[in-house]
Amino acid sequence: MNITEIIKEGTALAVKELYNHEINVNDVNINSTRKEFDGDYSVVVFPFTKVARKKPEQIGEELGKYLVGKYDDLINYNVIKGFLNLEVSNKYWNQYLSQVAEKETFKKPFHGEKIMIEFSSPNTNKPLHLGHVRNILLGWSSSKIYEALGYEVQKVQVINDRGIAICKSMLAWQMIGKGETPKEAGIKSDHYVGKWYVEFEKLFQAEYQTWQKTDAGQSIFLNDKKDGQEEAAFFKGFKNTYFNEHSKVGADAKAMLLKWEDNDDDVRSLWRKMNGWVYEGFDTTYRNLGIEFDKLYYESDTYLLGKDIIEDGLSKEIFYKKDDGSVWIDLEDAKMDHKLVLRRDGTSVYMTQDIGTAEHRFQDFGAKRMVYVVADEQNYHFKVLFEIMRRMSASYADGLFHLSYGMIDLTTGKMKSREGTIVDADDLMTEVIEAARVNALEKGGLEGLEEARKKDVYRKIGLAALKFFIIKVNAKKRMIFNPEESVDLQGNTGPYIQYAYVRIQSVLKKAGEVDTSIATKYENLGVTEKELIGQIYRLDEIIRMSADQFDPSFLASYCYEMAKTYHRFNHDHRIIKAESEEAKAFRIRLCKVTGKVLQFVMELLGIEMPERM
Repeated sequence: MNITEIIKEGTALAVKELYNHEINVNDVNINSTRKEFDGDYSVVVFPFTKVARKKPEQIGEELGKYLVGKYDDLINYNVIKGFLNLEVSNKYWNQYLSQVAEKETFKKPFHGEKIMIEFSSPNTNKPLHLGHVRNILLGWSSSKIYEALGYEVQKVQVINDRGIAICKSMLAWQMIGKGETPKEAGIKSDHYVGKWYVEFEKLFQAEYQTWQKTDAGQSIFLNDKKDGQEEAAFFKGFKNTYFNEHSKVGADAKAMLLKWEDNDDDVRSLWRKMNGWVYEGFDTTYRNLGIEFDKLYYESDTYLLGKDIIEDGLSKEIFYKKDDGSVWIDLEDAKMDHKLVLRRDGTSVYMTQDIGTAEHRFQDFGAKRMVYVVADEQNYHFKVLFEIMRRMSASYADGLFHLSYGMIDLTTGKMKSREGTIVDADDLMTEVIEAARVNALEKGGLEGLEEARKKDVYRKIGLAALKFFIIKVNAKKRMIFNPEESVDLQGNTGPYIQYAYVRIQSVLKKAGEVDTSIATKYENLGVTEKELIGQIYRLDEIIRMSADQFDPSFLASYCYEMAKTYHRFNHDHRIIKAESEEAKAFRIRLCKVTGKVLQFVMELLGIEMPERM
């Protein structure tokens, strides 16, 4: 048993022997002791006041004496306001460090369970942008966390490769692109397609400005515009009607979509060509981010899925059909509304596709846990989807989870892809890597390294800055990304943690070969030495917590706290010139394990560690 299990079991035995009352071991509430108090673990004694019929302070004293008397691993206790604070012996911590130092990996072996995590899922009318980066990092780190817990993880994405937005890019290129290719334009291929999405909007705006000056335009504009309303605000609310009723380029884009749905050879050929450009660009961005997928799904393949499931649900009266032929589900008893699942002409809606895709992927992988990493704008959609799958008695329904996250902005404000103000992922990576380069040149430390290795260090530091800055924020919170703050070597940043790791490697290199077998003879552990081991000890708990809540920010906080403690340990204690050979062996071992843990956890966050900074 580990020390927390020992404390829980001992507390349950104490309650039984002292107060003649049996409690479940899992009902013993134990936490890490707050830093302002002495101790390593705290037992909450308030729940025992009823059975003991005593004050919390008295119960704490009685439990403390019992536990310290029963277990050699516990050497001291104190009671503060109903909390029993227990101190773990140096001997226990030293033996634990010796055991963990022998581990080759912190990963758990495969236990037979599978999980599918869907993330990224971009549109093919524009490059990946900052919003995608947050999505990707959450999905990737969640997949690595579950792999560390022994799951077989399938990383998938649904590429939204059809629809009116894609037709807009295609039409603009067809109208004014003159057959140009991304290579000829000297533009990364997905950026090139995104450029034509912006060009379509310009064509649309130009047509709107011309139409506005006509008699019909003036009439509608004057009649529909509210007093004092800005033209931009009016256009935003009015463009859908204008798009459908007046715009030639809008009508042409809709006509192109209909041709695509009818399998028109020319339209499909253009669609395949431009999507191919986008996929080539996506692959480069994913590779630079250190991301890969196990399987890709395409909306052009999945958009017809789900109809057979709806038909089956109709026969079971899970769904109902209106007089116009459309199919709905009544979710009012689940505090939702009536939801359309098939249009009156029999065509699918997004909900239909998601129902079919869920079943399709279960057939593919047999994973009873499926996670969707999608922004919080779709919270209601997934609430409805999961309720439908429960009513359809899908065997995996209880394992469906929406990893909902808040939007991300830059310090300069929101991004708008239609207006070409989007902050794309490639430019962002270039910016943080350049900031890391400038920072490194100012501070020094890479002298003597060949240029290729220097560039690799800049890349690792820059991407660590970007990834950690995003991951450290709880997914549900909206956030603002600040590139300059992210590369700071001080504070809660990726480079700060990398610096702790680099300091460790420097110490180990200077120390050379050290016989650590005598480390267990070191008995006088200092405060920061014990803190570091205690943090190492919590690794499994933090990984499990991050997995249970699909929140890698717990691991980011864990790394930051460990890096801070290591820097204090390095300041408080001599390592290579320690006061004894036993102390030196212990501290070298502690450095090695701390470095291994930092590297392992940062790897779960998708972050590489440099050897030098």
